[in-house]
Amino acid sequence: MNKISSRLADTSVAEIVFPLPVKAVMIDLDGTLLDTANDLATAANMMLRELGKAEVPLEIIRSYIGKGIQKLVKRSLTGSLDGEPDAELFERAMPIYERDYANVLCVNTRPYPGVTEGLNALRKAGFGLACITNKAEAFTLPLLRATGLLDYFNIVLSGDSLPKKKPDPMPLLHACKHFGILPQEMLLIGDSLNDTEAARAAGSHVFCVPYGYNEGRDVHELNCDAIVTSVYDAVKLIRKL
Repeated sequence: MNKISSRLADTSVAEIVFPLPVKAVMIDLDGTLLDTANDLATAANMMLRELGKAEVPLEIIRSYIGKGIQKLVKRSLTGSLDGEPDAELFERAMPIYERDYANVLCVNTRPYPGVTEGLNALRKAGFGLACITNKAEAFTLPLLRATGLLDYFNIVLSGDSLPKKKPDPMPLLHACKHFGILPQEMLLIGDSLNDTEAARAAGSHVFCVPYGYNEGRDVHELNCDAIVTSVYDAVKLIRKL
């Protein structure tokens, strides 16, 4: 076994022994399982053109991803991570974006390298699997189905499945109840501050991948137990409890 120092929620330093003993694995969608940025950006620019506004470069829109589509639309309209557009403009923009995104949902979206291999290895090892995302169910389920990933998961929780979404711990705790396990027996794999905050609040382990979105910030700044290059590599750091 390997011992690695890792920051916990209270920022103290503790030794974590790998492989971590867990019973189930939760995995984020955008930026962790699927590279959705191109299609999200295409829909955003279709919306902006229809509203008579300037298009936004892909790399900027990548930094807008992570807190759900409503936040993505607000950021696209204002050019700011925390900006609030005119209420009437936002009300016009949302149905346009939802329509356009539904039309381009899976044109360029693909699983990241190591995702399918990782899911196969996790399923073979007997881990319960959950997909937990802030994306609306109307987009989550068609995306998972179109990319061949839906059947891997015992439960899928979208941004509108429960009253609260990440970074609130509610979806993670709901998944724990579904599997009949304690939060410390669960691992979340994600790519953003949303994921690490939700996991720490729930009392779950959390790994991060470096290739996701994280609102343009360095994933190494996040309070996680490990940074793994792929979902498949995460399998090497856990064992079935």
